[in-house]
Amino acid sequence: MRSVEYGRDVLASGTGRSRRRVPEVVAEPGLVVEDSASGFCGAVLRVDKGMPNDAVVLEDRHGKQRHFPLRPAAFLLEGTPVTLVGPPATTAPATPRRSASGSRRVTDLRARTARASRIWVEGTHDAELVERVWGHDLRVEGVVVEPLGGIDDLHTRVAAFGPGPRCRLGVLADHLVPGSKESRIVDAVDDEHVLVTGHPYVDIWQAVRPAALRIPAWPEVPRGVPWKEGVCRALGWGEPADGWRRVLAAVDSFRDLETPLVGAVERLIDFVTATG
Repeated sequence: MRSVEYGRDVLASGTGRSRRRVPEVVAEPGLVVEDSASGFCGAVLRVDKGMPNDAVVLEDRHGKQRHFPLRPAAFLLEGTPVTLVGPPATTAPATPRRSASGSRRVTDLRARTARASRIWVEGTHDAELVERVWGHDLRVEGVVVEPLGGIDDLHTRVAAFGPGPRCRLGVLADHLVPGSKESRIVDAVDDEHVLVTGHPYVDIWQAVRPAALRIPAWPEVPRGVPWKEGVCRALGWGEPADGWRRVLAAVDSFRDLETPLVGAVERLIDFVTATG
């Protein structure tokens, strides 16, 4: 959102005219506004009480956060000057307008009856991460995510599932790169009602951005060393169960994930909800 230039003070009185009224807007979480003085644009996270003014915390699309006093006509909403005000003290905190996946949040959600279509992932960590970011969307659409415990027998599992026009199957595979074992397994699945997507990372952990975990990069693990054990040893994270708790807790939204994983999951959700 770009700043709009105004030729005069919007609060100033014109000759022979009444003062222009600037509308008040409640600073609800998720509302996107621009600070007219600095040009900083972001979504409202919260309102902090303070003296002499309350302050609103905005977060831009890169995750940068800044505080701004709630002064009259200090913000632009879709290019129009507004005065942000804090929510009434008796009002419960507003529900964010966007879910962790970036989709529009559905309020008063009652989960839809589960579809026959399914999304399969390789393991429980994959399922937990998908739920953390896309759980709201999956409940809205009635899509169940099931861990497979590996994809070595994917062809047999798909045949037993019996995909069809109203019973689609999406599969998320780890380490889906040319020449890998996983790519050969996936190539054996040939069904128009099945979509297999994946990411290039050795494990779903690696699809979490290092910045979200406050580490410079994922460590290199020597060949022959189990990847999770090697990572935990290099980072001093203890056992893999301890490491996974750290990884999962670091993810608040799709912005904490690498783009290949986000794109892969979005494609699967679109595919299995296209019919039925």
